[in-house]
Amino acid sequence: MKAAAVFLDRDGVINVAPVRDGRPFSPGSVAELEVPPDVPDALARLKAAGYRLVVVTNQPDVAAGRRPRAVVEAINSTLAARLPLDEFRVCYHRDVDGCECRKPAPGLLLQPPAHDLDRSVMIGDRWRDIEAGVRAGVRATILIDRGYREALTVEPTVRVGSLAEAASWILARPIR
Repeated sequence: MKAAAVFLDRDGVINVAPVRDGRPFSPGSVAELEVPPDVPDALARLKAAGYRLVVVTNQPDVAAGRRPRAVVEAINSTLAARLPLDEFRVCYHRDVDGCECRKPAPGLLLQPPAHDLDRSVMIGDRWRDIEAGVRAGVRATILIDRGYREALTVEPTVRVGSLAEAASWILARPIR
C-alpha cells in the first residue's frame, strides 16, 4: 500500500517567512532561518501517526537570479537536520516557465515516490499551496492563515493559525 503523506509548504509553514507589503518571502540565508517553536512537536506527532512528511516548495528566486541554488539547498539541509522530514521537493522555476512542478500546478505532489493521495493532506500558507493540493486530489487542504494580502482561488478544507493546530486537526481524523 502506498504511504499517506502530509505535504508541507516550507516558507510560512515550517519556517518563518519574512513578510513585506503583505506578501511572504523566503529567508535569504541559513542565518535568517527561524523555525517556530510549535513546529518540531507538530511534525513529530504527524510522523508518529504514520505520515510521510514531504516538503513541497516553490523557490523562484533561483531562476530569477536573486538567490543562488546553494542557499536554498543549505536552508533545506538545515531544516532536514533539525526536523523529522522525509523528503524535499523543490521547484526552482518562475510562473513564466510554465512547468508542472510550480504550485499551483500539482506536479510536486505527484512526483515519485507516489503517495496515497486519498489519505494525504496538503498544508500551506498561500493560495498556491491550497490549489495545488486540490488539483492533486488530496483528501484535505489546510491553510495556515497568516493574514497575507492575497486572495484564495479555492477554499481550503480548514483554516488554522499554526502547524500545531493543523497537526491536531489531522490527528483527530485518523488515516484509514
